[in-house]
Amino acid sequence: MRTLARRSRGTGPLAVVAATLLGLLLLLAPAASAAGGLSDAAATLKKGQVYVAPTMLDRFSQAQADALTKKIEKADKPIFIAVVPDSANKDTILTDLRTLVGIDGVYGVWRGTGGFLAHADRGAMGVGAAERISGAVARADKGDINATLNDFVDQAAPQTKGTGVNHSTSIAWVVIPVVLLALAGAGVFFLFRRAKKRKEEQARAELEQLRRVVDEDITAYGVELERLDFDPRAADADDVQRTDYSHALDSYEKAKRLMDEAKKPEDVKVVTETIEDGRFALATLSARRDKRPLPERRPPCFMDPRHGPSVKDVDWAPAGGSARSVPVCQADADRVAAGLDPAVRTVDTEYGPQPYWNAGPAYAPYAGGYYSGFGGGLLPGLLVGTVLGSMMSSGPAYAAAPMMEGGGHHGYQDQYEGGDFTGADFNAGDFSGGDWSGGGDFGGGGGDW
Repeated sequence: MRTLARRSRGTGPLAVVAATLLGLLLLLAPAASAAGGLSDAAATLKKGQVYVAPTMLDRFSQAQADALTKKIEKADKPIFIAVVPDSANKDTILTDLRTLVGIDGVYGVWRGTGGFLAHADRGAMGVGAAERISGAVARADKGDINATLNDFVDQAAPQTKGTGVNHSTSIAWVVIPVVLLALAGAGVFFLFRRAKKRKEEQARAELEQLRRVVDEDITAYGVELERLDFDPRAADADDVQRTDYSHALDSYEKAKRLMDEAKKPEDVKVVTETIEDGRFALATLSARRDKRPLPERRPPCFMDPRHGPSVKDVDWAPAGGSARSVPVCQADADRVAAGLDPAVRTVDTEYGPQPYWNAGPAYAPYAGGYYSGFGGGLLPGLLVGTVLGSMMSSGPAYAAAPMMEGGGHHGYQDQYEGGDFTGADFNAGDFSGGDWSGGGDFGGGGGDW
């Protein structure tokens, strides 16, 4: 499509595009016919976004389906849920439904006793995100259909792009040929260009959102650096202290420079890595000056990385989530021990202030820079059940950072690789990639039940 679009400059090439599209439709027609057993489900999904096969109403009632429908409509997101019996073809059910519904979105299917599956169009959600969310909620809710589907919608909605379906004007399969022909030629080119522009605008908006937050972190670090009031020329300053101070100061200047040079949200990761490294140098210098034991190399305080390196792990549960062991500073450890809320880092979102771990996928590089250097399994374990936790994996994007000079991270990384945060709560299959356009495990012909 993109190659043809670039060449389309006259009526001849436009005719070729139109003929190609018509041929594609003729090839797709048999598959649509073969999926006739899914037509009722597809028709229902285009009207209400939730379908329950009659044979499954004893396990997921109409009242539960209605409540889930209202939740999806309130979220105003293109999310489609189907509850079908075991006889549905596991290998083709998601692709068949997506083909017949004909709407870009996120698709989830509960299949009899076979559990929950999900997948999403690339334009609706990041690659692999739907699988990660479905795997996490399925394991958490252990066979409870209603809880699994509601948890999936709750976590998928904030990450789903686009708006809900206008049911009175949804595009039906029978009019797809007309739409495809209308998009032929120059129209297709402009649509691709507009989609690229929207993606670039979204990246710029996310970067500016992150820029405000990271600038606050850099400023807070600078205040701590100034508050230490270290004079390298003082009589009681030795070379080791001057080295720590130089490291901390260089990290401060480097973080400012890297943030100024950032061009996309992913560039923020190296900035927060630099801040974390500088704060540890600052903590080490402070300990040397006060004749205290040198601090252990630990991750930043999970509640707010601006609190500096953590001093211990405590059991803590976010609102509505399960308990997990998290690294915290002494002040937050005291608050949790006293039954008080910790001082959580919140950021502005369209829904009001939210903890950074629930503020959307833009904050993945922000958290990744602070924590991924302490073992690939640490961050997913800390974030399980949160918006970021549902999308993070131990893949290349958030792999452990290189060890600091002298092996600074090594001890804490060893503690968590093979420990509670090895990623045991995550299924490697949940983080597999794939998209509708790529075929892969979702290829195949029509299905029926």
